[in-house]
Amino acid sequence: MNELAIRKDGDIPASSFGELKLVPSSALQNLTLPQAERTLLGFELPIVARLYQQMILVRLVEERLLELFSQGLLFGTTHTSIGQEANAVGVINALDRDRDIVWSNHRCHGHFIAYSGEVEGLIAEIMGRVTGICGGRGGSQHLCFRNFHSNGIQGGIAPVAVGCALARKDEGAVAVVFLGDGTMGEGAVYESLNLASVFGAPVLFVVEDNEIAQTTPKNLTVSGSIIARAEPFGIRTFAYDGNDPVEICELAQEAVGYVRAEGRPCWLYLRTERIGPHSKGDDTRPALRLEQARARDPIPPMRQRVADFEEIDAFCRSTVDRAVESAAAAAMARG
Repeated sequence: MNELAIRKDGDIPASSFGELKLVPSSALQNLTLPQAERTLLGFELPIVARLYQQMILVRLVEERLLELFSQGLLFGTTHTSIGQEANAVGVINALDRDRDIVWSNHRCHGHFIAYSGEVEGLIAEIMGRVTGICGGRGGSQHLCFRNFHSNGIQGGIAPVAVGCALARKDEGAVAVVFLGDGTMGEGAVYESLNLASVFGAPVLFVVEDNEIAQTTPKNLTVSGSIIARAEPFGIRTFAYDGNDPVEICELAQEAVGYVRAEGRPCWLYLRTERIGPHSKGDDTRPALRLEQARARDPIPPMRQRVADFEEIDAFCRSTVDRAVESAAAAAMARG
């Protein structure tokens, strides 16, 4: 029988692993990150302030990208993760950035910024500038930076993550793949779950369920329980219904620890909200549904927990402003 640890905001039952504790900041890995990235990611701050800073950085970048798109300054499309920032920072901060591998999807900006702090490189990439992390040729759906990769093919990254996890297993690395509720109809996902379980691949499947696939509500595309999807494959499952990044980070640390120690796959379900549009301005949700989504915005509750939030907000805003100015001044990518 698959063991299941489920948490909900305001009603969090004890995990099957017992009491959970965040790893102290002094004990975290990733010590080889450049100092500039450590500062942007708030590594010198207490854990709550650090997660808040990363969330604000993601939110401001996403909002600026939508603004730049409306001005015709971006190439291709752009899929923002506004409202889902707690997932990005919670999961990524549970990883060892030096060796773990992240496979992200079309809605990857939050994951990428929490992983790298490379705000300028991301904005320049989406603006098609030579200073972008991939020379301005890949856009946000084809990022390749250290151990971070993104791809817009729904479910297509799942088998790649499994193969990568097997290839790097002897190094103690964990592969993390981000999926959405819209990928639950993709056969490649279930083939990946099957092979990951059979071969013992150290891969963490993270499902961000925002209950809508582009403009199609989940009830029209998904049958049964997403939480229970991995159980037939004998894969341990963790689930969280809430937007507290500290809780997500604790649960993700536990899941990652299990994957690394046991050399087994794990299924991490996160119920979340997408406040912004699917891409650009294509949001067909009723006004009431949008109001419900905004009510679950993870940033206001976190702001109340950070004494110097105004200083952090100002730092992140100036960081994004400088990144946009620098990207705009760079040459356009050619060829």
